[in-house]
Amino acid sequence: MDDYEVVMGARGDRRLTATDYIQRMIPDFTEFHGDRLCGDDRAVIAGIGSIQGMPVTVIGIEKGKNTQERIRRNFGSAHPEGYRKSLRLMQQAAKFHRPVLCIVDTAGAFCGVDAEEHGQGRAIADNLYTMADLPTPILSLIIGEGGSGGALALCHSDCIWMMEDAYFSVVSPESCANILWKSTEKAAEAASALSLTAAKLRRAGLIDRVCANDERKSLAAEIAAEFARLSEMPAAELLEARYRRFRKVGY
Repeated sequence: MDDYEVVMGARGDRRLTATDYIQRMIPDFTEFHGDRLCGDDRAVIAGIGSIQGMPVTVIGIEKGKNTQERIRRNFGSAHPEGYRKSLRLMQQAAKFHRPVLCIVDTAGAFCGVDAEEHGQGRAIADNLYTMADLPTPILSLIIGEGGSGGALALCHSDCIWMMEDAYFSVVSPESCANILWKSTEKAAEAASALSLTAAKLRRAGLIDRVCANDERKSLAAEIAAEFARLSEMPAAELLEARYRRFRKVGY
C-alpha cells in the first residue's frame, strides 16, 4: 500500500477500536468518568485495570463502531473535557505508582467553537506539560489514526508503539494538501511527503516499535514486560530518558 492507502485503511469501518484492545488486554477494566470541572467526554475512555496481573491506568480514544455510537463518541475527536479527564487519571496513576497505557485513534481533537471556549488548546498543552514530568512509565499505542495535537496529547511517552497499518502525523493529508496546494486532490502526494506510516516513522526514530497485526494476541504480555522494565528505573532516570528521547528528535 502507498502512504495514502494506509491513511484510508486506518479510517476503515471494520478496524478494531480502543474498546476492543482494552477488552482483550485488560479484562478487569473499570472506567472512570468526568474531568471534575465541566463534564465527561465519551470520546475518551479512561480507567484502571491490570495487564498480566500488573495494575495500570488506561486511557483510550474511542471512535465507535456504528453511526449511532460514533455520534455519541464524537467520531473519536475529543473535547477539552476528555483531555482533562486523561490528565486527572495520569496524575492519579503517578500518586499510586501505576504505569499509564494510552491507546490512540483519532483524526484530531475536536475543533468546534464550544471546544475552543472550554479551553481546547490549554487542555492539550497541560497534558504535554504534565506527561513530560510524570514520574511513572507511559506507553502510547497508536492503533489507527494518530492525527495532530489530539493524538500528540497522549503521546509524550517513554515509548510509542504503532500498529503496522496505522499513521501518525502533525496534520491530515487532506489538510496539508489544502494548505500547500489549495486543493485536497493532492492528498496522496501530501501523505507521501509527510512520512506518516509506521515503517517510515520507525526509521526516523520517532516511534519505538512497529506492531504487526498478527501480534495482537501477544501485545498484553509485551506491554507488561515493557512496563516492568521501565518500572525498574528510578524516577529521575526515567524522566531523564524521556527528556532525551524527545530532545534527539530531528537530529
